[in-house]
Amino acid sequence: MSTDWGYNSKNGPSTWSECFPEAKGDKQSPIDINVDELKTITPTKKLSWKYIPENVETITNTGHGWTVKVNAAGSELTGGPLKEKYVLEQFHCHWGCSDTQGSEHTINGKRYAGELHLVHRNTKYSSMIEALKHPDGFCVLGILLKLGKNHHEFNKVVAQVHNIQFKGQTKPMGVPIDPSAFIPQNVAYWTYQGSLTTPPCHECVVWVLFKEPIEVSQEQLRTCRMLRNYCKEGICPIDKKEGFITENFRPPLPVGRREVLECTH
Repeated sequence: MSTDWGYNSKNGPSTWSECFPEAKGDKQSPIDINVDELKTITPTKKLSWKYIPENVETITNTGHGWTVKVNAAGSELTGGPLKEKYVLEQFHCHWGCSDTQGSEHTINGKRYAGELHLVHRNTKYSSMIEALKHPDGFCVLGILLKLGKNHHEFNKVVAQVHNIQFKGQTKPMGVPIDPSAFIPQNVAYWTYQGSLTTPPCHECVVWVLFKEPIEVSQEQLRTCRMLRNYCKEGICPIDKKEGFITENFRPPLPVGRREVLECTH
């Protein structure tokens, strides 16, 4: 198997462990959250965040989707299940080939149209590479996406998709984006210890998944699917997807012995 992983039958999630051994670990993400089997807790400190909209830098077509890189300076995520301060490094999105699937986490087996991930690094680790080595290296805020009205802040990202049609293309964002606009009004969430949902799938993530989804429009999701998984100079893959990134989500993995907690704030 090539290390050029993806989401089709030849290089998709079921094959990742062949080149990335940690992908078959016992603390993998995403998971299905069974809301009837959870313990509810009230953290000593509320989860709180601070972002600087002007600190978004670039948007890149990774060949698996889009990623917005952020200058971490000035951002802050604390409280809730976190013992240290975390800073925002990037955010990205997962979606499906239809509006009925696309989220990575499922709730009682239900899948949403997509899922947005705000990726934060623990500041006690000096770099992203160092943070990958520790179970508390990252905190990812997961926001479920459901079909509905156009989302104003999400539209700023979608508007750049035509500039990064092909894998490897990167462009300056050009406009400020406020990541806090992606966080739902009801900030109740589930939290558990897990992994990155893409290779190498290191088990280095404290997950915070908000219970309330936010709305995005059908057109916004459709635009995300217009990204291509090959370089501009490359050859379009001969498959039913014709080189378009129509879906980029990993199916749920076993919870195992992990504890999933429900937090009201």
